[in-house]
Amino acid sequence: MLSYLQYAEDWFGPLRLFQFISVRAIFAGVSALVIGFFLGPRVIRFLKDFGARQAFRDKNEVGELADLHEQKAKTPTMGGLLIFGSVFISILLWAEPNVYVITALVTYSLLTVVGFADDFLKVSKKNSKGLPGRFKLLGQFITTAIALYILLGPLSENLTGFDQRAVGSSQEMREFWIPFYSYETHQAVPLMPIVVVFLFFLITLTGSSNAINLTDGLDGLAIGCTVTVALTYAIMAYASGNFLISDYLKISWVPGTGELAIVCTALLGGSLAFLWYNAHPAEMFMGDTGSLAIGGLIGIIALMIHQPLTLIIVGGIFVIEAGSVILQVASFKTRGKRIFRMSPIHHHFELKGWKETKVVIRFWILSLLFAILGLATLKIR
Repeated sequence: MLSYLQYAEDWFGPLRLFQFISVRAIFAGVSALVIGFFLGPRVIRFLKDFGARQAFRDKNEVGELADLHEQKAKTPTMGGLLIFGSVFISILLWAEPNVYVITALVTYSLLTVVGFADDFLKVSKKNSKGLPGRFKLLGQFITTAIALYILLGPLSENLTGFDQRAVGSSQEMREFWIPFYSYETHQAVPLMPIVVVFLFFLITLTGSSNAINLTDGLDGLAIGCTVTVALTYAIMAYASGNFLISDYLKISWVPGTGELAIVCTALLGGSLAFLWYNAHPAEMFMGDTGSLAIGGLIGIIALMIHQPLTLIIVGGIFVIEAGSVILQVASFKTRGKRIFRMSPIHHHFELKGWKETKVVIRFWILSLLFAILGLATLKIR
């Protein structure tokens, strides 16, 4: 919305600054941060009045962990609403509404609804089960279908924003890019069948959503790692949408995706604001309202800038958390033995005697290292 101010530069010269993505990205991050700080106490008060307290598993189910997390029972959940509000408003204010920004907003909104439904059932029924897994998967399936319809369908021709080069999204999203291969800017790239594209999008969105959801088990853990991932993808999106940078790095140039850097910095600012209230001892939890939606947003951004496989590196903590659950279940079903004392793996370290804050800070450090490694891969060709 405020990006339109660039067209008033004849009246006031400095307004021309709003044509630069880098400037608007900074403003988007700051705006989301300020909005989050302002709304935070009000959202906490609302959630407490609403009785949005998540039911935790008892000692019969999780043993010693129930004692470690006993004090969390009074902390309200659904704090993802705060992140959603601050991020969504900031994006509307600063991003130019092209097909990629619209797709990101729709994906984020739909998965917020899915997560909210899950949290609402947990709160209203006072149990930790929430929305059945098949309905979560259905929500992710529908979200993927709608996102691809926007990107591949006739709507993409009418959602170009100010950057008319974004018109080619229907072809860009079907291109098959080999990771770490050096591409020339105008090199012909084979197109994937739509069914393959859909499956690839579905796996990525579902995987990233569920991975962040599994990571969200300690105060500040998931949202702190989100900060580093959001910053990394802001840089990658800016590079992907910039002809000179993408040509220098020999990565995919996707015209119009530079605006996704603004989406990422808005997520960065909103995440920092939420972390202020989610740091130990947490005043609220994001719940599935936040974790499922954030995972989906990061996943769709990675897909649109042709960097989905870097998500395995950049989001290394999320991959480790999800992998620990998969390994634990597989080991128990095949061998009757557990690899970890408890999964996801952050609970394993808790039960080994690490303080919650130590686990979180060490995972943040690892997340930062993964982010740096992910950025370094842009030059590996």
